[in-house]
Amino acid sequence: INGFSMPYLDIAALRTTPLKTEPYDYLVVPDFVRAERFPAVVADYPSVPGAGSHPLPELDIRGDFAGLIEELNGAEFRSAIEDKFGIDLNSRPTMFTVRGECRANDGKIHTDSATKLITVLLYMNEKWDVDGGRLRILRNGTDLNDYVEEVPPYGGTPRQAPPAVDADTPPVGWTAEEWQAVPIEQRRAFAAAAATGPGV
Repeated sequence: INGFSMPYLDIAALRTTPLKTEPYDYLVVPDFVRAERFPAVVADYPSVPGAGSHPLPELDIRGDFAGLIEELNGAEFRSAIEDKFGIDLNSRPTMFTVRGECRANDGKIHTDSATKLITVLLYMNEKWDVDGGRLRILRNGTDLNDYVEEVPPYGGTPRQAPPAVDADTPPVGWTAEEWQAVPIEQRRAFAAAAATGPGV
């Protein structure tokens, strides 16, 4: 893609990363977007008009970011997800959305739509130097501090799982105004979310 023979995604790492089963089935693959390709993908990250999730047709998707989306939508990635979670995604639609900013209410506990079979969150920050802003894998739907793992939002790290309780937490002790003052590259903690499932 784009003149390179090296793929964007480290599918081998996805296949060899153990599936975690508590509190639900999920896995985290650090540097899933290969380090050699990541800067070019970030450079082609589309301009996102404000907070919230934006479908690809609303954005200018091109260059290496388009190449990344092509691989995420490809048969090899789909097969790896099917094998890892023991599900059949044949003939199931895929939806991609892109985020550029966090809102104050994005840190609330939430559960994905029941219509989604698999959710993939792919973080596109080049680095993350604050303690907050990490995705928490929660044990329940009521306590933000009862979690089994925090996922750092940088370097092409994805969290992949069937729908379950999770939360994207803004930095602890920050006001909404302070959080909005963080450079957009860092606020891309929710950058590219790809959800596979019927009716989405």
